[in-house]
Amino acid sequence: MSAFRSLLRADGGSGGWEPVTDGESGAGVFRSADGTRYAKCVTADQVAALEAERDRVDWLAAQGVPGPRVLDWRVGDAGAGLLTSAVEGIPADRVPASTLRAAWEPVADAVRQLHRLPVERCPFSRDLGQMFAVARDVVARGAVNPDFLPEEQQHTPGADLLARLAPHLEHRRAQEAAQTVVCHGDLCLPNIILDPETLTVAGFIDLGRLGRADPYADIALLFATARETWGDDERRSRAAEEAFAARYGIALDRDRERFYLHLDPLTWG
Repeated sequence: MSAFRSLLRADGGSGGWEPVTDGESGAGVFRSADGTRYAKCVTADQVAALEAERDRVDWLAAQGVPGPRVLDWRVGDAGAGLLTSAVEGIPADRVPASTLRAAWEPVADAVRQLHRLPVERCPFSRDLGQMFAVARDVVARGAVNPDFLPEEQQHTPGADLLARLAPHLEHRRAQEAAQTVVCHGDLCLPNIILDPETLTVAGFIDLGRLGRADPYADIALLFATARETWGDDERRSRAAEEAFAARYGIALDRDRERFYLHLDPLTWG
């Protein structure tokens, strides 16, 4: 697309671009050959979403939370392109269980730092009302991706899954209102970049869903993806989650966690 080509031309001296195949956004994502920059391009129907992501990247960088920086933005009739700096390090889903254990307290500290940002200063929302509205739209279009669902739900119609959550909505709204924080919005291990030497969090990436929300919207995804690293040892997973909660400063509410774990997959599609 023209906006994307102009973005890459403006980034002279990059030495070429390599496609990035992982990720679920549907955008075209490219990494510079030297690994220092990422370019994301979208078609015209996705420009508003990419613009919103750009604004979130800019905002979070100004809050002192580590992450990418906006380097350039181009928009044209056919779509748009966003150029950001890379966060140096290794995604937390690509380290062995022993390394993730060593990094687990720094991860809890980084999530707590993010969640303790002043909510009143955050101009973005991803509250439960918005999440449920998106889920209704995805379900109505028959666009639920079964690969995102827990295994025991993969053969259940999306409308049935959403109906199971609806009776709990008002209670969860009240909890959210009492404990709203600034959430990442897609806090899975691939979006947490670790410094491979210090095992601290080098930064959060993929910020398109950042906004005010219930902390369990983040915690549920973090725990679910960490279980893939912990493996089949349920005792290890439970111990890690309790350790996270102690470090973060909460008593775990497993029903609340489960609600968001089952809602989030219905918001992609």
